[in-house]
Amino acid sequence: MKRYDAVIAGYICIDLIPSFKKDVMVNEVYDVLRPGRLVEIDGMESTLGGVVANTGMAMKKFSKRVFLNGLLGTDFIGKIARESLEKYELSEGIRTVKDKGTAFGLVIAPPAVDRIFLESPGCSELFDLHHIDYDAVAGSRVFHFGYPPLLKKFYRQKGKQLVALFKKVSDMGVVTSLDFSLPDAESESGKVNWTDILKVTLPYTDIFVPSLEEALKMVFPYEYAMLEAAGGDIVDNAPADLIKELGETLVAWGANIVLIKAAHKGLFLWTGDVAAVNNKQTVCLSGAEWNNRQLWCEAYPAIREKIINASGAGDTSAAAFLTAILNGEPPGIAMKYAAIAGKNNLYCNNIFEDMPGWTMMTKELQEALVEVRDIKELPVNAANNGKL
Repeated sequence: MKRYDAVIAGYICIDLIPSFKKDVMVNEVYDVLRPGRLVEIDGMESTLGGVVANTGMAMKKFSKRVFLNGLLGTDFIGKIARESLEKYELSEGIRTVKDKGTAFGLVIAPPAVDRIFLESPGCSELFDLHHIDYDAVAGSRVFHFGYPPLLKKFYRQKGKQLVALFKKVSDMGVVTSLDFSLPDAESESGKVNWTDILKVTLPYTDIFVPSLEEALKMVFPYEYAMLEAAGGDIVDNAPADLIKELGETLVAWGANIVLIKAAHKGLFLWTGDVAAVNNKQTVCLSGAEWNNRQLWCEAYPAIREKIINASGAGDTSAAAFLTAILNGEPPGIAMKYAAIAGKNNLYCNNIFEDMPGWTMMTKELQEALVEVRDIKELPVNAANNGKL
């Protein structure tokens, strides 16, 4: 029996989240950020953030044994982060470095509006292969890693360290899982050829769980730029045919299971032959249910008045999906758990303390009428450029 269900490694930070008044009603975040406007808030929340903390805390809440692997600084923010991790008994694999301060993000997330991150990567830019705890990885069932665009050592030299990491972990017989963040076009990572990096990394990647925006930007940068230039929400404006081609491309590049998170549009799943995943003998997925699937799961409706913020929703969704895979669930059920977790995250200030556990999510899954369909059956508005 493995010591851990999952090792979650990579980017960890403190998220600073202005608490907007509940009666603030905006259509988009630009209503809040308009120059010259003063917006009164109800204080500032500080929470653990990044894939390591968000996915790790959620999986622990879902009753999985997790080991977190990342870097903190010796600054005040780092001390806050370590105290929080110690509170939840998750600090074992978190190292402290003196060279740079702790990563932090300022999360602008008014109620019911997709968020904007102002991110300082801090000491996470120093995180490299030498900081991975391979003993913990060897004793785990799944290795989940994110976010390469904020981890300088892993995207430089055409992603040399990222490829080396995933090949090594895969060769250890551990299921590999990869998540992303959206590269800032004006930063060093925004000028990286992510298409080339994905092509050499995905052959060693069992599970890939990017957002729709992230995947489009990396795989189809020209189409992404056109959608961005057109204005509005990319999730709303992406044509159905482009989404289908996106998933098929990622599987063709080597990923065995691809889950694309598309916020209020739900989740999209593509799979190849999961025998390669089962051969590692840390998970057991039914080939009859999982092989060569293309599915779409509706988003669970969120109650607008209950929404606190959307920070961490994608990470929590990924945590539920990985937990369902570890439990051997069929793909449609795994997607529903992911959709429920993403929705429930909207109501949380603190993932570990506020998120419903697995039993409550199972009850919600059994009661809620949300469909999982074959992607071929996607409802498409032909009069609106093939959008969903």
